[in-house]
Amino acid sequence: MMDHPAVIFRFISDWKRRQGMAFREVLVTQVKEVLRAWLAGAGKRPAARRAGVDVKTAARYIAAARAAGLARGGDEAQLTDELLGQVVAAVRPARPAGHGTSWEALVPREAEIAGWVKDGLTLVKIGELLERSGTAVPYRTLARFAAAECGYCSSRQQVTVPAADGKPGEEVQLDLGYLGMIPDGDRRRKLHALVFTAVFSRYCFVFLTFSQTTAAVIGAPRLWLRLSFAADRLSAL
Repeated sequence: MMDHPAVIFRFISDWKRRQGMAFREVLVTQVKEVLRAWLAGAGKRPAARRAGVDVKTAARYIAAARAAGLARGGDEAQLTDELLGQVVAAVRPARPAGHGTSWEALVPREAEIAGWVKDGLTLVKIGELLERSGTAVPYRTLARFAAAECGYCSSRQQVTVPAADGKPGEEVQLDLGYLGMIPDGDRRRKLHALVFTAVFSRYCFVFLTFSQTTAAVIGAPRLWLRLSFAADRLSAL
């Protein structure tokens, strides 16, 4: 496995930051991958496959980039942060108040939802009542709106069960993340990372892999697992 320290650092930084962030509809990595393929001479369909988006999305990215001044005859140096920011701003769904259309549809019904929450109705039931009266929204949007605007608190939020810290070297947590497309010889491949976090010391070890097969994510990283347990035990000395 090749060593990519910059990629590892960026992944860990982004991973930690995303723990408190909302999901972004437009990923800069996907935009850049579409435009990189397009600059290399690929059409909209191959560019879409390469970035993992649909053809219409790729076409929107390319059109926005050309409007921002991207020239197909140029090189990848054109893909500056400024240009990518303009593309993302152009293709991102408009949210004047900072929320999507589903959230805005709930605003006029805030008093009703707050009343149902006060009466002890579940979010599933509230969603059914809203849909019957013409307001159908995703469950997750309703949950966020009810918690932020209507005083809703789920049972998981009301009751906190403390987890006792284990002894050093007893437990390691694993998380699998997607890093993006990186060069590998004459092609570009999807790179994934297994993040090993020792529970007691919180030390992190990262294992890079191009594959998510059982052999790749269980068999190969045994050394990383041993390092995590050893670091956890040493931290207690």
